[in-house]
Amino acid sequence: MHITALIWAVTLVVLIAVLAFDIFVIGRKPHEPSMKECAVAISVYIGLALVFAVFVGLHWGWDFGGEFVGGWLTEYSLSIDNLFIFLIIMSKMKVPRHLQQFALMVGIMVALVLRGIFIALGAALISQFAWVFFAFGAYLVYTAIGLVRDYFAADEGGEETDNFAIRWVKRRFKFSDEFHVTKLRVTTDRGRLMTPMLLVIVALGSTDLLFALDSIPAIYGMTHEAYLVFTANVFALMGLRQLYFLIGGLLKRLVYLSIGLSVILAFIGVKLILHAFYHYGVIGFEIELPLSLGVLVGTLVVTTVASLIKSAHTPPQARPDTPDDSGDAAA
Repeated sequence: MHITALIWAVTLVVLIAVLAFDIFVIGRKPHEPSMKECAVAISVYIGLALVFAVFVGLHWGWDFGGEFVGGWLTEYSLSIDNLFIFLIIMSKMKVPRHLQQFALMVGIMVALVLRGIFIALGAALISQFAWVFFAFGAYLVYTAIGLVRDYFAADEGGEETDNFAIRWVKRRFKFSDEFHVTKLRVTTDRGRLMTPMLLVIVALGSTDLLFALDSIPAIYGMTHEAYLVFTANVFALMGLRQLYFLIGGLLKRLVYLSIGLSVILAFIGVKLILHAFYHYGVIGFEIELPLSLGVLVGTLVVTTVASLIKSAHTPPQARPDTPDDSGDAAA
């Protein structure tokens, strides 16, 4: 793809305008979005992604349009898995439900910046060192094995929400015991204190940073074009906070989601390794885009259907860390 500076500039302006509308118009007041609001927003964002795929196909060729769709679906599926961790974070940190949208909004903005940095680094590495595909592929296969292992070990205990970033912030600042709407800092009789909202934002942003270590190599397995990688990531993050509220309860029913994602990551990992061998002339073939899209879509469909069938025949049992919809502190 030949992407001029003008195309990059126009793309960034349009995407920033859409995100600004979402942040400053739709999310201007802290509230719990209704199901109708969530459904409309998600439908619009999915529609925009498909329109963009058609634009890419008409302007640069349908192979690139298909690569965008594959990358977007990969990032979207991984983002759905991230939402369950976000649910756990919100629950453990007792975030009032009407403030969760603000926390997600800021967390997603942080995620966009961090992913932009990773995308640039990935593009630079790929352009200079073809062997990086071996590293990306091996890491994705390793991550896929870890997902399977974590799935079968899920009953041994709940997920840990504290990471290095949260522990550092806790050591660095003093915190109030209560949320003060969306404020990050307040003045009390104990002096100037940070609010728990800062911890929530740090938790969401740092968690997404860790997920980016999986998602960025995965999407480079679908396309090597930095422009498509960036736009697919942005479109996948659009509407993520609305999706959080819309399918929060459904996430508990997607019992095989980790297994499905492990299959996708393992497949992409193998694809990257084969691409590296092909680049160095060791083999004479590589996995083509139609097969990649088929495996991706097929795995997501089978995973979803199997999960819903399993959930329908299993008595509802809430996980210890699964949020309860009944209270403000729940997610």
